[in-house]
Formats: sequence, structure tokens, C-alpha cells
Amino acid sequence: MSRDEVVLEAQVPLTVTEPGNKTDRAHSRARAARRRRIVVTAARGLLLVAVLGLWESLSRAKVIDPFNFSMPSKIWDQIWTWVTHGTALGPLGEQIWATLHEALLGWVLGVVAGVLFGIALGRISFLADVLGPYIKVLNSIPRIVLAPIFVIWFGLGPASKIASAVVLVFFPVFFNAFQGAREVDRNLVSNARILGASDRRVTLQVVIPSATSWIFTSLHVSFGFALIGAIVGEYIGATKGIGLLVAQSQGTFNAAGVYAAMVILAVVALVAEGLLTFAERRIFRWKPTGSDS
Repeated sequence: MSRDEVVLEAQVPLTVTEPGNKTDRAHSRARAARRRRIVVTAARGLLLVAVLGLWESLSRAKVIDPFNFSMPSKIWDQIWTWVTHGTALGPLGEQIWATLHEALLGWVLGVVAGVLFGIALGRISFLADVLGPYIKVLNSIPRIVLAPIFVIWFGLGPASKIASAVVLVFFPVFFNAFQGAREVDRNLVSNARILGASDRRVTLQVVIPSATSWIFTSLHVSFGFALIGAIVGEYIGATKGIGLLVAQSQGTFNAAGVYAAMVILAVVALVAEGLLTFAERRIFRWKPTGSDS
């Protein structure tokens, strides 16, 4: 056997085992990712248990005032009482749905308005030049202070809470949609025009898909703003809702009730965040999740 044949034969096993090596590396990365998720989840759980345990211990030892700061056990008792016996306003589920309904409607309206205005001003420079200063002025106004005005305008019903949610949601969505429309690859737009696409088709088939990731980024934050708008409106004046529960608990110096309402809101926000993340992953399945190297 010649020297060249020996060298060639020695190289063949390396070529054959290369796909297996890639598969092994992929499995190793997957195992490492699973281990990291387990460690992160365990660390989060331990941190929560430590904080709650320290809070409970300090309250029981009177290091912190249990009347003002309450304690986790009393907060849980308050939630359990609301779940099993209802609230002074009616069933707990009815209060949660009232707030969630107002927040969802305000969020949808704010998102639609923000996307439409953002894409329009991002595409039409003249419109952006005319309306830009007014939008900046409106954005500089503390929008929470508008909630009492909306209560005066629309009354104690859901409309005033929906309006508060809309104004809080609109601006983050608008600015992201506006920036996404401005950041579209100009080569894509030029190629679409060369192929005979009209302005409408360029907007619908190039600009909006390109800005989708920008818009989704704002959706995660904006739903929290929608909840804030609904809660603040209910706190100022309402006939039902979690915000009214907070106001009543505060009025009776029931710190556990205030914290219990906050816990319920946190759970609602986390569920909404999970649903948005799931929808985003389904829509952007084409995005790579990691490097192949």
C-alpha cells in the first residue's frame, strides 16, 4: 500500500464520524440548556421562598410592623377568603374579569391605533413632520393624571377605564411601529417597486412584516400598561374591579387585602405574558434560536 493510500485511509473515519460529532454536540447543548433551565427555575423558587420566609419571620417577630406590612400568611388567607366566600363587591372571578375585560379592550384599541399611526407616520414623511410635535407634547403629559378626567367624561363604567388603558398603551406601540417602519431595508422596498408593487402592497407586504418584531416587542410591555390604566381608573372611581378592591382595602387599613389584590394582578400579568410569548414564538418560528456552531 502506498503512502498516499495510507493517508487517505486514515482520513476516512474522521469524515464518517463528523455527522455523529455534530449530533453529539447538539445533544450536549440541549442537555446543557435543560440543566440551565432547571437551575434557573430552582434559583427563582428558592429566592421567592427566602423572601417570603424572611418577610413572615420579620413580621411575626415585630421587627417590621405587621399592621402596615402584613405577612404572607395573612395575604394567602385573604386570597383564600375571596376565592371561597367572595369579596364585598361580589365573586372574585367577577372582579378579575371586570379588570381584565377593561384592560383587554383598552390594549386592543391602543395597539391597533398605535400600529396604524406608527406605520402611517413612518411611511409618510409629511404626516410625521406635521403631527410629530403634537405627539411629543401628548407623550410628555403624565397619562395617569388623565384618569380622573376620563371618569368625569365617561362616568364610573368601563369606558373610563378603557380610555385610561388606551392612552397608556398607544405611545409605546406607536413609537415601536414608527421605528420599525423607518428601519425597513430600503433595498427590499426598492426591489418591490421595481417589480411593480404599489405603495399599498409595499406597506402591507414589506413594511408591516418587517416591523412585526418591533411591534411584538412593545406588546409585552403595553399589556402591563393596560392593566395599570384599568386599575388606576377603578381606584379613582368604579363599581367593580380589582382596583376598587385595592381602594376598599386601603380605606379599611387592610394591608393584606392590598397585597392580595397585587398578587392577583401579578398572576394575571404573568399569564398574559406567557400567552404573548407563546404567540410570538409561533409567529416567529423561522427565527434561529441559537448558533449551530
